[in-house]
Amino acid sequence: MNSKSAEIERENPIIVGLDIGTTKICVTVGRRSGINKIELLGVGKAESAGVNRGVVTNIQKTVSSILEAVEIAEGQSNVDIKVVNVGIAGQHIKSIQHRGILTKTDHDDEISRKDIEKLISDMYKLVLPPGEEIIHVLPQEFTIDNEPGVKEPIGMAGRRIEANFHIISGRVSDIKNIKRCIDNGQLEVSELILEPLASSEAVLDEAEKDAGVVLVDIGGGTTDVAIFHEGIIRHTAVIPLGGNIVTEDIKQGCSVLRSQAELLKVRFGSALADENKDNEVICVPGLRGKEAKEISVKNLAFIIQARMEEIIEHVYYEIKSSGYESKLIGGIVITGGGAQLKHLVQLVEFITGISCRIGFPNEYLAKNETLPRPLFDELKSPLYATSIGLLIKGIQTFEEEEDARRVLPTPTVEKKSPTQIVGEQQVKKHSWLKRIFSEFVKDGNEIDDDSFLDKK
Repeated sequence: MNSKSAEIERENPIIVGLDIGTTKICVTVGRRSGINKIELLGVGKAESAGVNRGVVTNIQKTVSSILEAVEIAEGQSNVDIKVVNVGIAGQHIKSIQHRGILTKTDHDDEISRKDIEKLISDMYKLVLPPGEEIIHVLPQEFTIDNEPGVKEPIGMAGRRIEANFHIISGRVSDIKNIKRCIDNGQLEVSELILEPLASSEAVLDEAEKDAGVVLVDIGGGTTDVAIFHEGIIRHTAVIPLGGNIVTEDIKQGCSVLRSQAELLKVRFGSALADENKDNEVICVPGLRGKEAKEISVKNLAFIIQARMEEIIEHVYYEIKSSGYESKLIGGIVITGGGAQLKHLVQLVEFITGISCRIGFPNEYLAKNETLPRPLFDELKSPLYATSIGLLIKGIQTFEEEEDARRVLPTPTVEKKSPTQIVGEQQVKKHSWLKRIFSEFVKDGNEIDDDSFLDKK
């Protein structure tokens, strides 16, 4: 490696994201490339066999899939992967709101990064129900000396700091199982990141987050919801329904194999039955020489629509529960593998009455000549929103830590004038003499310190 490339790597370190999903395990390797752009160096994808609804159910199978995806990513990027940023989801994820207060005791009334970190670290000491662990502590608004609505308190003058926090927790056993899979794969966890937070970094911009927007990430096992308003995350939820349950409905309703049901959903599926013609028919091969089966495209759409309506109703319930239903100028953004379903936007708008669009993670991807063109085009799909979001989130965390290191004050040695040095020596001398004479002071024989020092 020459000196120029080494300098580039120091400025833009290589970060790795690991998405442990229900249907796929994806490893993304990349680094910052200019302003708000990510250069992808390699991508590895493997089928996920040991995960159900975002929760690890088979350690050995999950480790095998992780190693397979890591090997592919290493081959493409020529990077030895050791540290990863891991996504976490599942029905066990919960969120609460809490308020923290910190009163500064030092004489400096300027709020520092250290004060905010102290306030955040206090939140990690909250007593949760048995078996739960805090994953994220996300500050919302701050109140400085009874002045509310402060978003960036560092550098402001104030003694009393109050803050509202959005705290995300998960089940300890499920978190440990994820970490055990990483350890068994000879990898190290840099950070556990809630998957809807990661997806939001890939498909939303700051204007949408400020205006008010709902991110809906429809994965294979779960549907993740995150609501933003005024640039702050306000509500998160994980719905234990995803694309896999739609596939199961097709398998049962059409009496076909699961693999055939998945193909039917992907190639011919629609979220609105009325958008399909009555006379359209799909021919599915039979088993072991049996006759082929004909399936109506419209009937297939009825099966899909019924389940998607249920998922959207759950999402709409979370929106109404958050209290931000009337403040969502940015509408709903759907991403994840389930977002590829035809006519889904129309169904969401019909049920919720809120404008909707599909979120693609290609906005932050820099042009790349090293990856094969078909693979790079595939990565622009909503299917990879979480994987790319984990990469972006990991890069942001690294840069924030670097910025924090740069602003820490370096210890300085105070230079003293000759007068100060002589004065300190006199004080030390007088203190020494006072200690000697104090031994000779008896009851009733007091020595006046000031007069004694004047005589000496």
